[in-house]
Amino acid sequence: MKILVTGGTGGIGRPTVQWLLAHGHTVRVLDLRIADPLPGADYRQGDITDFDALCEHIADMEGVLHLAAYPHPSMATGEEMFRVNVGGTFNVFQAAVKAGIRRVVCASSINALGFNFGVKFPAGQLRYFPIDEEHPLYTTDPYSFSKQMIEEIGAYFWRREGVSSVFLRFPAVYDLHAPGPSILRTFVQMCYAQTGAILSLPEPERTVRVRHIVAEFERRAASREWERQFDLTFPDGAAMFGRSNFWTSLDVRDAAQAAEKALLADYEGSHPVYVTDAHNFVGFPSEELARVFFPEVTTRKKSIVGTETLVSIEKAQALFGFAPQYPFKKTDS
Repeated sequence: MKILVTGGTGGIGRPTVQWLLAHGHTVRVLDLRIADPLPGADYRQGDITDFDALCEHIADMEGVLHLAAYPHPSMATGEEMFRVNVGGTFNVFQAAVKAGIRRVVCASSINALGFNFGVKFPAGQLRYFPIDEEHPLYTTDPYSFSKQMIEEIGAYFWRREGVSSVFLRFPAVYDLHAPGPSILRTFVQMCYAQTGAILSLPEPERTVRVRHIVAEFERRAASREWERQFDLTFPDGAAMFGRSNFWTSLDVRDAAQAAEKALLADYEGSHPVYVTDAHNFVGFPSEELARVFFPEVTTRKKSIVGTETLVSIEKAQALFGFAPQYPFKKTDS
């Protein structure tokens, strides 16, 4: 397939371009800056918010993998986040229509749920585990809202133009083979130690500790701290963010294979799908994690066995055959 990859030089983009090239695809990369290009790909410098230029770059392609976006709420103001993430995605779909392309795959986020970076957490916001695509969204920060909105863009272009699309709701995506220090390695070490220490506490001390962590998380979120900086160095910070992301992660190679399968599979419509590792990254029983850290969420849509993820990947499996090939191991950290 001839594939345009926007944001193809980024942390997910570059390994995905490498994956697509290795699997025989013709790849054109569009990004704001081009550095260290991979042999075999056609690199173009450009901006997804420039519609006319985008139309030139997308011409003669057969599919689009859209990764270009601000990836964190601290990286832009709300208005800039909306201009690039949402407006840029509309441009990508509109340009695809103009070029006659009927398959677009986009990077959405687990944050489309609205929990991790949200600023408000009403009672009953989380309704059940494992979380799936039927779970209601409740976004209260610009980044998460932008991901919710791009999924609506995909639905619009399916209704209007018959463009089929998948929105990959990625969790934290890591590349343990990338050069230099790994933030994930440090984070997992901290999260494993802090979470294990909490689980080992006797009652009622454990419940008191968890309530404190939740209250501190919600206090910081309400102050919109995550929109200014991302810092895990405060006490229980890693356990706090392990909880808010439901201890999910994904190897970048699995992100790449999910993107390829979503581009090639036979389906119609526009589909948000969660794609995560099949197991939590701390290695503790998931049911115990849910019971201790989310005691108010008592409903289960299905039994959760062992360390199975608290975010369902069944839709991705059914829609385009996604199955994680590179499970995370604590020994990797």
